[in-house]
Amino acid sequence: MIRRSLAALLAASVVLPVAARAADLEVTHWWTSGGEAAAVAELAKAFDATGNKWVDGAIAGSGDTARPIMVSRITGGDPMAATQFNHGRQAEELVASGLMRNLDEVAAAENWKDVINPPSLLEGCTLDGHLYCVPVNIHSWEWLWLSNQAFADAGVAVPTNWDEFVAAGPALEKAGKVPLALGQQGWQMSGLFKDLVLGLGGKDLYLKVYGDKDSDLAGGADMAKVFKALGDARTLAKGSNVQNWNEATAMVISGKAGGQAMGDWAQGEFQVAGQVAGKDYTCLAGLGGAQYITTGGDAFYFPALEDEEKSKAQEVLAEVMLSPETQVAFNLKKGSLPVRGDVNLEAANDCMKKGLAILKEGNVLKSADELLSPDTTTQLNDLMSEFFSTELTPEDAQARFAELIASAD
Repeated sequence: MIRRSLAALLAASVVLPVAARAADLEVTHWWTSGGEAAAVAELAKAFDATGNKWVDGAIAGSGDTARPIMVSRITGGDPMAATQFNHGRQAEELVASGLMRNLDEVAAAENWKDVINPPSLLEGCTLDGHLYCVPVNIHSWEWLWLSNQAFADAGVAVPTNWDEFVAAGPALEKAGKVPLALGQQGWQMSGLFKDLVLGLGGKDLYLKVYGDKDSDLAGGADMAKVFKALGDARTLAKGSNVQNWNEATAMVISGKAGGQAMGDWAQGEFQVAGQVAGKDYTCLAGLGGAQYITTGGDAFYFPALEDEEKSKAQEVLAEVMLSPETQVAFNLKKGSLPVRGDVNLEAANDCMKKGLAILKEGNVLKSADELLSPDTTTQLNDLMSEFFSTELTPEDAQARFAELIASAD
């Protein structure tokens, strides 16, 4: 691979695919925070440069809010031209029902199999031998974001792992800080729990529970340690009275909170705020424990359309989303890792470089969204939401978790 500086890469004269006739394509997604909006603007700019037009269909709220709206439109006969889903099985029923178009020809022409890394991303887009989506990034959940200022105010060193973070909780509280910023939504709490499973329990426990659906392990001693840590997290998060994930990130940015367990998309918020990784904030991959990342992230699916012009423009959009230039511009703003293994990210910050190093080592696992059905994911989110909003004991929560894993699909 010929390495070039980021500036040279972005300044290079690139011939992007141009549709025979311009078309307006509505693209739905749930990227509405500051960092997300900056990232999606890069996708829109790249598509508009082909002579077509990106019609932004942002839906406020989380994916849990947006997905039912997206699915309802597609099944109700009012499809958008392209729509975001997370990597995994969220669009499986839509694809099986014949409502999504395959991208086999585009993928073959653009040699996606040769450039997309890891290969499991394309496997997750494939059903019955046909490819139905464009993975645009790798988002990993396994991060603890820490405010250097909050720990300085509390007179304690910035933690290097989860146990040190828990131990610093009293000092943070004494200094008027919320130790752990956490939004009041089930998917955020469930994400924190999965961080603890992998970061404290390790790779084997994670894969056997979520992949093999081993309910004995889910109810066993190793998982009991994870649920104890979840109880610590609940204590640390008391006083975190925000709803959305980016509001929790803002607490860390402002120094009102010590830390937040959140995916690497939080980096976009730190960047918009002008903060510098390693100086203003610290990131711990795997909560400072297991150095693995999961292949969570975002992919775009393309509903089957009768309009020939828009169908051709869909192919152009698919190509543009995976062009090297777009991959660099988009992921630097989003805080995620590119899905192409042949792009130069010399401009990556300290935290992104940690993620790239883990990816280079091959320490990548499938996300829980790829291993569990949407129904099971919803049930687990509901359990975590109940745990953080009630006095449900870790022991009782673990017993119910094991039952859900036993019946998971």
